Amino acid sequence: MIVAFGDSLTKGLGAREDFSYPKQIEKKTGIKVINAGINEEYSAGGLLRLPSLLEKKPALVILCHGGNDIVNQTSFSVLKSNLLEMIKLIQESKTKILFVGLPDYYHSGFGMCDIYTEVAEETGVLFECDVLRHVDLDRSLKSDHVHPNEKGYEKIADAFISILEI
Repeated sequence: MIVAFGDSLTKGLGAREDFSYPKQIEKKTGIKVINAGINEEYSAGGLLRLPSLLEKKPALVILCHGGNDIVNQTSFSVLKSNLLEMIKLIQESKTKILFVGLPDYYHSGFGMCDIYTEVAEETGVLFECDVLRHVDLDRSLKSDHVHPNEKGYEKIADAFISILEI
């Protein structure tokens, strides 16, 4: 079982529910995926929510969190601290992790938010840093200025499947 953990990007905002990236991963691989995305959640809320999901003993957590922190200009030091703590909790549970880098939505078009690279380097986790940036820059894959549409979520699912080799 996989837990896809995050905010509205994981929930699938901007597309029908059955087109979220977690649902598409499940459909394409046959592996059970729990969509643990919550719209409008900040990383601090995610940090509080994560331990109960880890009790389900997933084989993998896809951690795609922090978009609301970025859009609403939460302190990057707070976001980084929360992401580091989430990764620590996942690692302590002996669960594999795919950490997903987010674009700097506040400065749209300027690439990935640097703290994701810093966190990935500090923790040594499997890191996907391209697909959300590519979706962010392609208006045909977006439902609004942040959220993908169905084609965008499919591109994300395919990228995650490829990196995970499932």
